[in-house]
Amino acid sequence: MAALSETFRSLKYHNFRLYFVGQSISLIGTWMERITVNWLVYSLTHSALMLGVVNFAGQIPTLLLSPYGGTISDRHNRYKILLTTQISAMLQAALMTTLVLTHHYNIIAIIVLSIILGVINAFDTPSRQSLMIRLVEDKRDLQNAIALNSSMVNLARLLGPAIAGVLLTTVGTGICFLLNALSFVAVIISLLLMKLPPMEIKKNTQSVWHSLQQGYEYIKNAHDVKLMILLMACISFVVMPYTTLMPIFAKDVFHGNAFTYSLLNSISGLGSLAGAIYMASLKGTLRLKRIVIFACALFSVSLAVFAWCGNLWLALCFVLPAGAGAMMQIAGTNTFVQTNVSDEMRGRVISYYVMAFMGMQPLGSFIVGLAAHNIGPRWVLCIEGILGFVIAVAFGFLFKGSKNNILRSNKFSVANLERNN
Repeated sequence: MAALSETFRSLKYHNFRLYFVGQSISLIGTWMERITVNWLVYSLTHSALMLGVVNFAGQIPTLLLSPYGGTISDRHNRYKILLTTQISAMLQAALMTTLVLTHHYNIIAIIVLSIILGVINAFDTPSRQSLMIRLVEDKRDLQNAIALNSSMVNLARLLGPAIAGVLLTTVGTGICFLLNALSFVAVIISLLLMKLPPMEIKKNTQSVWHSLQQGYEYIKNAHDVKLMILLMACISFVVMPYTTLMPIFAKDVFHGNAFTYSLLNSISGLGSLAGAIYMASLKGTLRLKRIVIFACALFSVSLAVFAWCGNLWLALCFVLPAGAGAMMQIAGTNTFVQTNVSDEMRGRVISYYVMAFMGMQPLGSFIVGLAAHNIGPRWVLCIEGILGFVIAVAFGFLFKGSKNNILRSNKFSVANLERNN
């Protein structure tokens, strides 16, 4: 019982508890929407290439705009930015719902709305991640809060696809989009109920471009943070776009339907939830680098084996550890960055992390979709897994040979950067 209480200790904070509940409901809708969009696109076009194009369109704004979004979050009230982006995302979801329910959608409309959501996320994610530290009063509980946040994301990843699978096979895509739009109400209410102390924002007369350069220089001097972000960029580009191929595996490889597709995603979400709970149980950050390398290897090897499974139930046995490995890497990297970056640089550094995590995936998704169109999904997924394992081994040696200079990077503050410039 004591161990269980320790795992969920961050929920004792009023603001984090509100955030946790609101985001849990909203993210179930988000995962329903992700599953539904991919299924709708593949049912509409029967094209792996178009799956890659839609995923590219939805995520490329993050690559281009997230550093700017991080700079904005350092210059303005992160809480107000987050509230604005959540309202904007709800309006985007409502528009998608209207088009689908009235049967006025086509592939162009889906791509345009995906781009709009990508732009919103480019500003939402850095502000949301940077706000996390203000939701827990004792900073020693920050690692636990980040891990619990990952657990919440993956509980949604487990439930969202499962609910979507049932709805897609019974009432169709429109209701899935409608529930996603309504789910934003929960997170908006939770934000309005928070009681956050006033945020001190230092007046900044420098250009946004200069602030972006400061973030880049800061990361260059934080060697292990730099390696963590580079590893995330490589895995996001090479391995994480595997989700683009899941509708093809569900429909063409395993000869299933929407329920099969949701089952693959739900079991992956179950593995991710287990990985996130394990990360929440950790009490320190000393082993994070080793855990992240192990997680990358587990993620990659599991996918490479999954690619050649001829039986759905056997394939699910490998989707499970793949999901666990992916989430352990994401949560471990996020925790490492959050706990080893000075607060005045937090938004900018996290924006580079977001660019590595979410911004590289659209490029990978487009290449994966194009490759699967030409050589088949099994070969593409297997190659992704093999390359991911090679990347994990390579970064394992880089971390082993590096000297941790986090303390030096924390001293390399905005004041130092301004003095150097």
